[in-house]
Amino acid sequence: MLDELKLFIVTAESGSLTAAAQRLETTVATVSRRLSALEGHLGCRLLHRSPRGLTLTQEGEAYFNECAEFVHSLDQRLESLNDTLNSLQGPLRVLAPTNLAVGPMDTFWQDFLARYPQIELTVELSNSYVDLKQAQADLAIRIGELPDSSLIQKRLGHTGTVLVAAPALAERVSQPSRPEALNSWPSVATHVLSRWELISDEGEQVVLNKSHTHVSNDIALARQLLKAGEAVALLPLSGVEEELRSGELVRILPAWRGQHRHFQLVWPYRRAMSVRARAFIEALEAYLARQPWFTPF
Repeated sequence: MLDELKLFIVTAESGSLTAAAQRLETTVATVSRRLSALEGHLGCRLLHRSPRGLTLTQEGEAYFNECAEFVHSLDQRLESLNDTLNSLQGPLRVLAPTNLAVGPMDTFWQDFLARYPQIELTVELSNSYVDLKQAQADLAIRIGELPDSSLIQKRLGHTGTVLVAAPALAERVSQPSRPEALNSWPSVATHVLSRWELISDEGEQVVLNKSHTHVSNDIALARQLLKAGEAVALLPLSGVEEELRSGELVRILPAWRGQHRHFQLVWPYRRAMSVRARAFIEALEAYLARQPWFTPF
């Protein structure tokens, strides 16, 4: 219906079917057929056709005066939107968890901005859930279960979780042979990993609902407490891979691992995705695939 109204407006402004067909890059027969279909739908004649050209009927003039400005305005808005969506130059707003964005993704942000300097990137960080629509963000990186199923979800992969402690603590306290022995160890935990669901290399499962010395939503703080040598923790590989490589932290019970932490990208339904958002998704997937702490789907 909207396309037919636009065709009627263009035809009325052009004054002939031939001129309208040229402006619309179609055939005279198509213009004539679609005008007749519109008139049939509206139940009135819109244009008088004569050898001297086209003139508006009384009903046609009423429709033209009511719709022309709206149709032209909509065309301009759609053209502007199309330019915005298909340009790498412009804004991109992303939500991300602090625990992932700061540290594990440091080089990602540097590389992305170097590759796409024309993208005006805004990143809002929080370890708490931030509503995507309320924040008016284009994309959000989520870890773990998603509370809102009204969003489009793209599963990326997962990072594992491992039991870690400072070398000094591991030396003072003999390495346990079973996870249950950790119930007597001091521990720190993050809110999302306060319940330790452990599985051995042989497939045995043990769940520890232990009391923790300290609980936080910030992995960086948990790492600092561990480095002081006073506790053990179950943390994502993404948050401790560098410390394990440098020897600042060591694995406890290396034959056991914790639950996976799944990564997703989400964005709203009915929102057209810009090329900037697509560039971000492709760059993020490529970056994560190169990380030793990440397993892509």
